[in-house]
Amino acid sequence: MLYSRIKNRTWEILSTAGRGDYPAVFFQWFMLALILLNVIAVILATVQSVNNQFNQFFNWFETFSVIIFSLEYLLRLWSCTSAPGRSRFWGRIKFAFYPMSIIDLLSVLPFYLPFFGLDLRFLRILRMFRIFRLAKIGRYYQSLNLMRNVFANKKEEIVLSATIMGVLLILSASLLYYLENEAQPKAFSSIPAAMWWAVTALTTVGYGDIYPVTPLGKIVASLIAISGIGMFALPTGIISSGFVEEIQKHKKGHAGPPEQDGGNIICPHCGRQFNHEEIRQAGKKE
Repeated sequence: MLYSRIKNRTWEILSTAGRGDYPAVFFQWFMLALILLNVIAVILATVQSVNNQFNQFFNWFETFSVIIFSLEYLLRLWSCTSAPGRSRFWGRIKFAFYPMSIIDLLSVLPFYLPFFGLDLRFLRILRMFRIFRLAKIGRYYQSLNLMRNVFANKKEEIVLSATIMGVLLILSASLLYYLENEAQPKAFSSIPAAMWWAVTALTTVGYGDIYPVTPLGKIVASLIAISGIGMFALPTGIISSGFVEEIQKHKKGHAGPPEQDGGNIICPHCGRQFNHEEIRQAGKKE
C-alpha cells in the first residue's frame, strides 16, 4: 500500500538510513545545522545588547525552528510503528517515553506553554529547556555514541569514584567543622557550611573566602587539599581509559554489540537497520 510505503520511507529517513541514501543524509545534516544554530541563538540572546538589536530575528528563528522540530517529532511518532514489533497504539506510547523522544518534546515544549495560560514568570524558567536541543545532536551525529558507550561501560567505576568523593567531602567538612568552629563560629558554623570550604579545597579552586586559622586545622586542610588532587584524577583516568578502549574497538572493527532501536538492530559502522528476521536469514546462509 502507498500509505505503508510512505510511512516506512519516512521512518528510514528519520532514523538514519544506510550510506547512499541522500535524502536521509541531507535531513541529518540539515537538522544538525539547525540544532547548532539554535544553541548559538539561545546563547547570544542572553547578551542584552545583542538581544535588543536582533530580538525580532531571534523570535522569527525560534518560531521557524519550533515548527521544524514539532513536525519532526510528530513524524517520528507517526512512522515509528514501521519498526518490527511495534503496535499502532502501544508502540507509539512506548516510543514517546524513549529518552531521545522526551528530549525532542522538551526542546519545543516552552514555545507552546503560553497557549495554555500558564504564569509567564514560570515560563521564563522553563525556557531553559530550549537548551535540550543540544542533546538532540546525539540522534544525528553517530560519533557521539562513543561517549555514550564509554559512560555505559564504565558506569560502575564512575559511581564508585563518585561515592568515594562524596565520603571524602563529608569527612573533610566534619573534620574542619570540629577543628575550626570554636575559632571561626561564623565561617564554620555547621558541617553543611563547612562543605563549601571542602568543595573548594578538594577541587583545588580555593576561593579564599573561608580558610582554617588554627595550626591543626591548617595541617588537616593541607592533607585534604593534596588528597583532593588524587581523588579528582580518579574519574578522569577511568573516563580516559574508557575512551581509549572504545577507540581501539572501532579501529579493530569490533565496536561491540549492535545498537538496538526498538525492534531494529542498527549497524554501528554504516548505520543500516536490520530486523531480527534478516539477522536469522544471514545466519542460515553462513
